[in-house]
Amino acid sequence: MGKSTSLAKEQKKYIAHLDLDCFFVSVERIKDPALNGKPVVVGGSPSGRGVVASASYEARKFGVHSAMPAGQALRLCPNLIIVHGHYEDYTDYSDRLYEHVLKIAPIVERVSIDEMNMDFTGCEGLYGNDLPGFMKTLQSMVWKEFSLPCTIGLASNKTIAKIAATSVKPAGVRFIPHGEEEKFLAPLPVDALPGIGVKTAPRIRQKGFQLVSDLQALSRGQMTNIFGKSGEWLFDVAHGGGSETVHPDHIRKSIGREETFLHDIEDKDQLERILHELVEDVCASLRRKHWKTKTITLKLRYSDFDTITRATTLEPTQDDARVFGAVRQLLRDGYTRKLPLRLLGVSLRNFVPAGQTELSLFPANDARDRMLNAVNEIRKKYGNDVIHVGGV
Repeated sequence: MGKSTSLAKEQKKYIAHLDLDCFFVSVERIKDPALNGKPVVVGGSPSGRGVVASASYEARKFGVHSAMPAGQALRLCPNLIIVHGHYEDYTDYSDRLYEHVLKIAPIVERVSIDEMNMDFTGCEGLYGNDLPGFMKTLQSMVWKEFSLPCTIGLASNKTIAKIAATSVKPAGVRFIPHGEEEKFLAPLPVDALPGIGVKTAPRIRQKGFQLVSDLQALSRGQMTNIFGKSGEWLFDVAHGGGSETVHPDHIRKSIGREETFLHDIEDKDQLERILHELVEDVCASLRRKHWKTKTITLKLRYSDFDTITRATTLEPTQDDARVFGAVRQLLRDGYTRKLPLRLLGVSLRNFVPAGQTELSLFPANDARDRMLNAVNEIRKKYGNDVIHVGGV
């Protein structure tokens, strides 16, 4: 028994990180191939507060990047094509890819809409004892089945796998053999380590640390003295450490949509019309997944950036009218300051399967559920604006 436990502890971990390259742009190019090879971003209007959500690599050559104001991006790249996002499509592609990958890897963890971790530990024999080679096969499958370019890193833990993937973007595959994590990290700039961002990196460089190898030369005690509590974590990561646990996902924690306005809005009728559109969007996603929600949250941000959230609980529902009625009341109760708003958002959580029967004073309305699902199909075929749900 003791020998078996010892062998289990010595089993090598094989964790892959899959990152979809400029995902939103890639989906838009599937829908419109004329965008291929051109500088493209998905984002808001350049005439207002629109920002870049995703940028093609052709656009990045001009210095365009995500979270940049769309107006600035257009100044950097005058030929830039700006496409407004279709977030339902992105969610659909992400969900279908996730379901497909579940058939390949025993444990899959969704990190975000365009990233996932996969634990292949113990699966070497299933893939010809060549997991690095299979990563290239997996990459080809994602392209063949979904027309999505991706990058994959394979390593002994999630952190190194992600860094490996980032180091070969776009459309690369990289395996970091066990025991070579420190060697791989040493020549990389310090901001290659996750958690060291645009604000932290300059401060670290000011202390004389340019490369990860500079950090590797320090003892754990020195790291703690220089960087405080984060020094412990930074020491471990610089030496190739990271989480080896891939958490399987069974259900999304929330579905949400928000909109930042081109100009601040204080007209309450206009705000409710925007809120109605957001509710239609999230409820459509809810029905596609065959879920009902019990908790609805409103997010609003004033022109001075003060942000508040308000939530309410209902009997499980996927009905636009019920959700809108609840969130409209949250808006009326929560919008109390005499300032215009710059953002509205709606999110749903606490899901139950749509077919689940619960004790309730309110019996399920099967006819209305069928009608709402029919609305989804019509919108899918002809567009979101062709039909709206009555009773709102």
